[in-house]
Amino acid sequence: MKDLSKVSVQQMEIGSEGAGQRIDNFLLRECKGVPKSHIYRILRSGEVRINSGRVDATYRLREGDRVRIPPLRLGAKAAAPKPPRMELPLLYEDEGLIAANKPAGVAVHGGSGISHGVIEQLRAARPEAKFLELVHRLDRDTSGLLLLAKKRSVLVAMHELIRAGQMDKRYLALVHGSWRPGKQHIKLKLQRHVTGAGERRVSVDDEGKESHTVIELERAFGAYSLLQAQLKTGRTHQIRVHLAHLGFPILGDDKYGDFDLNKRLAKQGFKRMFLHAWKLAFVHPLTGAKLKLVAPLPSELEDFLRHIGCDADDRAKSVIKEII
Repeated sequence: MKDLSKVSVQQMEIGSEGAGQRIDNFLLRECKGVPKSHIYRILRSGEVRINSGRVDATYRLREGDRVRIPPLRLGAKAAAPKPPRMELPLLYEDEGLIAANKPAGVAVHGGSGISHGVIEQLRAARPEAKFLELVHRLDRDTSGLLLLAKKRSVLVAMHELIRAGQMDKRYLALVHGSWRPGKQHIKLKLQRHVTGAGERRVSVDDEGKESHTVIELERAFGAYSLLQAQLKTGRTHQIRVHLAHLGFPILGDDKYGDFDLNKRLAKQGFKRMFLHAWKLAFVHPLTGAKLKLVAPLPSELEDFLRHIGCDADDRAKSVIKEII
C-alpha cells in the first residue's frame, strides 16, 4: 500500500487488480487516513484526473488508466498496530482464488471491538499480494470454508455468481430436537436490529428481507439432529435464526440458542457453536470448470458427534465417517 499522504502530486497507473473498481472506492482504499469528505471534495473539484481528464465518483477504472492524485496533507498520527501474521489451513488455491478453512472464534475482518480479522492477518502474511479480498463472510463462531479473491475481476465475478444464486453453499448444523426427514424449504423474512446493549441481532419479521434456507436431515442422534443447510439467500445469521424460530436451536449458539442447554454442554467440554461451512460448488470464473470444495469437520465437532453417537448403529457411524 502506497503512502499517499504527501505534499506532492501522485501519479498511478492502474493494473489488472484495480480494473473495474470505482474511482471513489479506489481512492478511499489507497488514501488511508484521508477523510471521506475530502476524497469526494477533490473528485468534485476536478483535482483528481484520469488520463488527464475529469471524472465523477462513479467512474470505473480500466487497466492502463493513469490517475493523478493531488497533494494530500495529514497531521502526524501514531502508527497503527500491525496485524499479526496468520496462515489459515488452505483447502485450495490458484491464480484467482483461495479457499481457507476458518476455525471457530476467529472474525473474518476487523471491527466491532476486533482489531484484526482473517483478511487483515492474511494480508500481513502475504505482503507481496497486490489484491486480496473476502468473497463472502462467515460469522465469527462459524467454522469452515471461506473464499478470498486474488484478483478484482474474480471478486466481481464471484459476487455476480452469488447474486444470481449460482453458488451452492452447504452447512452442517447440530440442533436440539427431532427434525423430520425430507427436504424442507424455510422462507421467512428477516430483519436486522440493534439491541439496547449495542449488539446486532436478527429476527423473523414480515417487514424484513426475503430469505430462503433448504434444510435436510443427515442423521438423528437421540435428542439431537444433524442437519444439512443449503443457503439460497445470504442474510445475516440466516441459518441460526431460521432454525431457532422453528424451535430447533443450534447447539452452542450464544445469540439465538438454548442458553441453559449451552451451559450444560459447556460443563461437559463442548464450548462452541455447532455450525460449519461444509461445501461450496460453483463454476470457476477463470477456467469455466465446476469447482467443488469440502471442509472436513473440526476435531471438536467430530468428537462431539462420536460422543452422542457412541451407541449408534453402523449406519450412524458411517455418516460420521463420511462427514469427517
